[in-house]
Amino acid sequence: MSPAVEAVLALGANVGHRAATLNAAVGALAATDGITVEAVSTIVETAPVGTVPDQPDFLNAVVLVRTDLDPHALLAAAHAVEAALGLDRSTKVPDGPRPIDVDVVTVGHTVLEEDGLVLPHPRAHERDFVLGPWLELDPDAVLPGPHGGRVADLLGRLGEGTA
Repeated sequence: MSPAVEAVLALGANVGHRAATLNAAVGALAATDGITVEAVSTIVETAPVGTVPDQPDFLNAVVLVRTDLDPHALLAAAHAVEAALGLDRSTKVPDGPRPIDVDVVTVGHTVLEEDGLVLPHPRAHERDFVLGPWLELDPDAVLPGPHGGRVADLLGRLGEGTA
């Protein structure tokens, strides 16, 4: 176990009872040894992003946690929550519909790329459905890493790109 750090998790669901599934995911995370849920953002509805057309909109939320799990153990815990709520990672289609997705966005200020884990999440800086809810919870939030910066600034740049 590591010293406790703040971690940011992004939740998304676009199949089934989306809001209930997000709430169940938060509950499952809170019940996981080594994870303390500190705050949960407002749920936002967003259009799917990526390469799979014609799928339902997502409900998304961000969860701030404190954890003494190392990044790989936190990822394993996220995958266990996904599996418990109906996601079969062996048949998951990238960018496709899913009952739940629990992404590890950051673990403290850790920057790494190893064993199937990239921190911070490699697309967090370009996802308003992560940055907006995160900013709601922590107005001073900073995304570490090569694409990082103040979350408020990153979100502002995304808005400029769509103007």
